[in-house]
Amino acid sequence: METAAKQTEKICFDTFRQMALLSMEEICREIFHENQQSIKIKKEPVAIRNLVNIFHTTLKLSNEKGFHTMSLRDLSSASGLSMGALYSYFSSKDELLEMIQKQGRRIVGKVLFDHVRPEDSPLKKMRTLIRVHLYLTEVMQPWFYFAYMETKNLDKMQRKRSIESELFTEQVFHDVLLEGQKEGVYKAIDSTLTAGVIKALLQDWYVKRWKYSRRQISVEAYAEFVISFVESAILAKAPVA
Repeated sequence: METAAKQTEKICFDTFRQMALLSMEEICREIFHENQQSIKIKKEPVAIRNLVNIFHTTLKLSNEKGFHTMSLRDLSSASGLSMGALYSYFSSKDELLEMIQKQGRRIVGKVLFDHVRPEDSPLKKMRTLIRVHLYLTEVMQPWFYFAYMETKNLDKMQRKRSIESELFTEQVFHDVLLEGQKEGVYKAIDSTLTAGVIKALLQDWYVKRWKYSRRQISVEAYAEFVISFVESAILAKAPVA
């Protein structure tokens, strides 16, 4: 059976989307098991299905009107779940927010590392990370947009976690850049600043999604552009096909 990392060499976005959706269900299953003492619904399939519904609906409403403006009654109406059903999964909006943030961080970490093998070359790792990150942000655009836009409205601890999440992905790119520099694949440029610029290119896709949609640019096309653009700046020599 091929690993996720092997599949990424030839994966198209539609195939990746199905894999990522499965990962979301897996993360919700983990959340269910971790919070069984507080979650009142004991039938696992029902609980997971409703958690996915709650998370997706919360993100949709939050990105339309803001999380702090959204009420639980809004969530109840849009999700089709009663107020009582919602309180079976969390006791407050703050607890719901923490669950959503934790779910997003887990999916990002899981999906990124599932698609990169330690033995891959720095060149292949960088291409895979850029492609997978963009594919993931397309699948989870509401969550990434939510995380980006809501950071300023979070309390001190939640804001700290949100910032740490962004720095985590920058660190992943930073480490690959250093690895490539040691092997002579990448130029000896500032890895921290370069990783930050790469992250900014990736953020532009989900923060200004409307711009690329209007120009009819697909996520696959944008991924290839970013890979080519980054390599033109960091490669020490022409890449081997």
